[in-house]
Amino acid sequence: MMGTQIKLGLIGDNIAVSQAPRLHHLAGQIAGLDVRYDRLVPRDLGLDFDAVFAMARDKGYRGLNITYPYKERVVASVTVLDPLVRAIGAVNTVVFGPDGPVGHNTDHSGFVAAYRAARAAAPGVVCTIGTGGVGRAVAFGLIALGAKVVHLVDIDLAKAEALARDLRKASPATRVVVVTGADEAAQGVDGLINCTPVGMVGYGGTPLPAQAMQGAGWAFDAVYTPMDTAFLQDAAAAGLSVISGWELFFGQGIDAWHIFTGVPMDAKTLRAALLAE
Repeated sequence: MMGTQIKLGLIGDNIAVSQAPRLHHLAGQIAGLDVRYDRLVPRDLGLDFDAVFAMARDKGYRGLNITYPYKERVVASVTVLDPLVRAIGAVNTVVFGPDGPVGHNTDHSGFVAAYRAARAAAPGVVCTIGTGGVGRAVAFGLIALGAKVVHLVDIDLAKAEALARDLRKASPATRVVVVTGADEAAQGVDGLINCTPVGMVGYGGTPLPAQAMQGAGWAFDAVYTPMDTAFLQDAAAAGLSVISGWELFFGQGIDAWHIFTGVPMDAKTLRAALLAE
């Protein structure tokens, strides 16, 4: 691969401050590879998602990361070989191969790695707010981590119910409950998770009032821009241990790098480079 540029990209709607280009450029520098990584915003290109995806395929991109709000939509455009990713029903990493685009989900592996790095104990009873693409990946991650009970909350009740059915099918031993309000869903839980865009740059606020966090033990926010969201600030103030969305970002990114290139990457070296000013 030396001497040949590897073209990668990110398709999403609110990605101006995404660190994904930096992660993959730095990984390329560490590995001695020429990596180009483009932000591809359908609205800015005057195209819909499917047209942007086709453009990347036709212009020789090696692979794509897919982010909000396209992680579920892209599934129809790729082959998914992994039964777990088929069950998740969302894709955030696509590789263009000789037999067409293949979809992967490194949000799932990234979340599981982030949780295990921060906590030795099982998740317990967890409230997950948001059941879109990343919410589905994280919820299946909770199953893998041995969560006892999962409360699901979404303004789109049908999406929450659909995820609940899929989780029950994957893990009949896990109790999955759809709850209409975040405050109610947060009562008596061990863990609190935000998988909505609320709190990220351009989507101010927090999905859960600070007082509703009392009594929980840990919190995770899938949002990583900014790293220190209002949700995590409130959680820390309430005495919870917090897991930053940056850890999910880093974990999914290094897993995506391996999928895109097949080239080993030392996680400590890449982490230090990313965190250096």
